[in-house]
Amino acid sequence: MQDIHASIGDKRINTFYFYLFIFLPLFIASCTSTTSPPSHEKPDRPNIVMIIADDVGYSDIGCYGAEINTPHLDRLATGGMRLRTFYNMAKCNPTRSSLITGLYEGGEQSVSFVKLLRESGYSAMMSGKEHFDSWVPQDCYFAETFENALTFWATTEYFVPPVDSFQRPFYLNGRKLAHEEIEADILPKYKTDFITDYAIRYLDTMVDREDPFFLLLPYHAAHYPLQARPEDIARYRGKYRAGWDEVRAERFARMKEMQILHPDVELSPAEGNTNRFRGHPGGWDEIRDKFPLYYSWDSMSEEEKDKKDLEMAVFAAMIDRMDQNIGRVIDRLEKAGELDNTLIVFFSDNGSCPFDSNVDFDIPPGPAESYRCLSAAWANVGNTPYRLYKQNGHEGGSNTHFIAHWPEVIQPNQIVDGPAHLVDLYPTVLEMAGTSYPNQKAGAPTQPLDGASMMPIFRGEVTTTSHPYISGNTDRFRMYRDGDWKLVRQNADDWELYNMAEDGTELDDLILKEPKRGGQLLSELNKYYKPS
Repeated sequence: MQDIHASIGDKRINTFYFYLFIFLPLFIASCTSTTSPPSHEKPDRPNIVMIIADDVGYSDIGCYGAEINTPHLDRLATGGMRLRTFYNMAKCNPTRSSLITGLYEGGEQSVSFVKLLRESGYSAMMSGKEHFDSWVPQDCYFAETFENALTFWATTEYFVPPVDSFQRPFYLNGRKLAHEEIEADILPKYKTDFITDYAIRYLDTMVDREDPFFLLLPYHAAHYPLQARPEDIARYRGKYRAGWDEVRAERFARMKEMQILHPDVELSPAEGNTNRFRGHPGGWDEIRDKFPLYYSWDSMSEEEKDKKDLEMAVFAAMIDRMDQNIGRVIDRLEKAGELDNTLIVFFSDNGSCPFDSNVDFDIPPGPAESYRCLSAAWANVGNTPYRLYKQNGHEGGSNTHFIAHWPEVIQPNQIVDGPAHLVDLYPTVLEMAGTSYPNQKAGAPTQPLDGASMMPIFRGEVTTTSHPYISGNTDRFRMYRDGDWKLVRQNADDWELYNMAEDGTELDDLILKEPKRGGQLLSELNKYYKPS
C-alpha cells in the first residue's frame, strides 16, 4: 500500500510540474504583455544632420560652380536637391538665432527646436560654433539643450593652441576646456578636424540607440583668420594666378552650364565692400586703404598677384578640408546603415566676407602665426553672380547655397528655384519628428513661428515656401521679400526695389517707378521690426 500511495504521490507531483511548465510562461506573458521589451529597430522617423558653413559664398562649392574640390558635398547634391534661392540672416549670430528659434527676431518666449526634438524622443548632439544675438534666451543655448555639445563662441583661430592670446576658449557641455584637453585624431590640432572628431564620436553613440537622432555641425570654415594645413594649401597654390576677374567669369559660365543659374541671369558688375559701418584696425594705412576695394587684377605687380593667389589658395584649402570632414560624417552614416533614412542639409550662415580684420600683413595667410582675411575682390568671386557681401540684404549677403539629401524622400539631382529661408527648417524638423510647437512657455504665450515646413519641397509637391522673407544685418542692411518683389537697402540709405523674377542680380532699381509697391512692402516689414 505504501508503494501504491507513493506512486500516486509521485504522479501528482509530476502532474503539478507538468502544468506548471505549461501554464506559468503563459501566465507571466499575460501579466507583462503591456510592457513587452522594446524593439531594436529604429522607428520610422528620420535622423537629421544639419551642417552649416561660415562665410562661404554662393559659388564657393563645386556643385554651385566653384573650382574648389568638394566631392562629398557634390555627392549630396547629385543624390539630392539644390535650391537656387535659400535665404539666411546675412550674418553669423542672427542666422544662428533665427535658425534655433524659427523667428526673425524673438525674445524670452523663444523656444529651441532642439528641446522639442528631445521631448519627442530624439537624441541630440552638436559640435561647432555657437553665436547668438542678445535676444536669444539662455535656455536656447547649446549646452542647455543638447545632450553633448562641444562649442566655441564667435571667432577663434584654427590651430590649437593658438600662437597669440586672442583665442576664445572651447567648452564641453558648458565646461571650459584647456587646450590639452581637446581630443584630436590628427596633430597639430586643427579646428575643422577635431570638431568632426567629436561629431563622429557622438554619432558612434547615437547610431546604436533605438531613438532617431539629430546632429548639428556648425563649422567655422571658412571664416577668417585664413589658416589651413600646408598640404591642403599646396593643392591650390598657383590656381588663382589667372586672377579674380577670370575666376569669376569661369564660375559664372560653369553655373550656367550646370543650370544652377537660369540662362537669362546676368552677372553683376564687380564691386568692392561698400559697408560704411565696418572699419579697419589701426596701422598699415596704405594696404588698408586698398583692401576693401575692387580693382583690376592686371593692375597689380607679379609679386602682388602671387600674394593674392596665396590668399585665395588658403581660403579654398579651408573649404576643401571642411568637405573632407563632411565625407567622414557621410561615411559613418553609411557604415551604420543610416544614410538613406537621414536628412542631411548643408547651407552657409551668410555670403562671403570682405571685412578687413587683418592683424599683421607681414605674416602671409596660412599658418597659426597669421591672422589674415579674404580681400573684397575674392569675396566678390565667392558671391558670383550676386551683388555685395556678408551683412547685406542684397543677394550676395543673404542668399547662399542649400543642399538637402534624403534618399527615402528626395528624388536625386534636383535643382529647385525656391525661395526658402532658414526659418523654414524649424517647422520642417517638427513635422519630421511628428511633434508640434508649444502655445505657451512658462505660462506665457509663445511667438508664432515665421517659417513654413519645407517638406512639400522635399517631396516635390511645390517649389517654394509661402511667407515673407527677411534678411540683412540690422535695419541698416535690411531686406524684405514678398513673392517676386524685394525691398532692400544698405548703410541705412534710401530703399531699393527689385523684381526678383526678372532681375535676380538686382541691377534695375524700380523704387521710383513703383513707389506705392515699395511703401506697401515697407509697411509690411515694419510689422516685424520697429522702423529706426
